[in-house]
Amino acid sequence: MGTKEDILELVFPPGTFEWFELTEGKRSEDDKITYITLTEKDLPPLTEENKDKKIVAKKLHDITITDFPLRGRQTLLTFRRRYWKLEGQEEYLKRDIKLANEATSLATIARSQKIPAKEFEKQYKNHLSGFKNWDQKEPRR
Repeated sequence: MGTKEDILELVFPPGTFEWFELTEGKRSEDDKITYITLTEKDLPPLTEENKDKKIVAKKLHDITITDFPLRGRQTLLTFRRRYWKLEGQEEYLKRDIKLANEATSLATIARSQKIPAKEFEKQYKNHLSGFKNWDQKEPRR
């Protein structure tokens, strides 16, 4: 049996755990939402030019995305991205990490299964996704 990360690599994009650590996983009190938090490892993207400079500030920025439902629950993934500020520099450094794969549309899935795309999209929205029962967060401004 592998580690937690080995098992989660089956669900997450390849390389996710090279840059992130699983820091939290929980369900909502009403058992309708799964929350997963991944925090970027504290590995500043230093180059040869700036490897000797002192890190004077760090910050975390949360990016939350709605992912495919897990076990019938809405799934919210939070990626806690790190930023580093070096002595004598104005801008923060960050890694260029791709957080999501290209999306697969419902139409693509429908075509591969040889079913009408419009009907599949309608059925997914109205029955499979649980969309009508989701409690949505207010958008950030």
